[in-house]
Amino acid sequence: MQNQQQGIINPKYCAPHNVDIAIVRKVLTLADTFSVTDVNGKMIFNLSASLMTLHDHRVLLDAAGEPVVTLRRKMMTTHDRWQVFRGESMEMKDLIFSVKRSSFFQLKTKLDVFLANNTKEEVCDFKVKGSWFERSCVIYAGESLTIVAQMNKKHTAQSIAFGKDNFMVTVYPNIDHAFIVALILILDEINKDKRQS
Repeated sequence: MQNQQQGIINPKYCAPHNVDIAIVRKVLTLADTFSVTDVNGKMIFNLSASLMTLHDHRVLLDAAGEPVVTLRRKMMTTHDRWQVFRGESMEMKDLIFSVKRSSFFQLKTKLDVFLANNTKEEVCDFKVKGSWFERSCVIYAGESLTIVAQMNKKHTAQSIAFGKDNFMVTVYPNIDHAFIVALILILDEINKDKRQS
């Protein structure tokens, strides 16, 4: 697990303490956009999808608008597979990790996460378990019960009035929060596909 301490995407996204972040989804637009803030409302990341790239890839930007990672759906796979690349690249040499659904038929979503150097994919590096309907999910280190992050829905009068979905995510110490945000955005995409099919 030594890779975890250095940050999967970037060590600057790791903190020695729990980090609470809010993911706000604006749903009144043609394409969902997400903004990710700290508890004081300061922007950390932003994800917006242009309609052109809606279905195959999205780019996560930092507060300054610089690309952090590109999330790309692999077409023609049975297990909803997503790949995450450094910056705006989509080349295999810049692959950071990939995510796939554990099984095709499942009530609660389970995702297996494989870091790029785990080419055999016999054991996942992280696991995401949750119910998108209940807006709750837990991210574990590998096949263990060690929790690295948790998400739950936050209802506010403002979120109901403005058509926004707010989620609070607690990222545990020394865990890369850009990585966790990328996982939650992929979880959302996979569940959106399930709702539409």
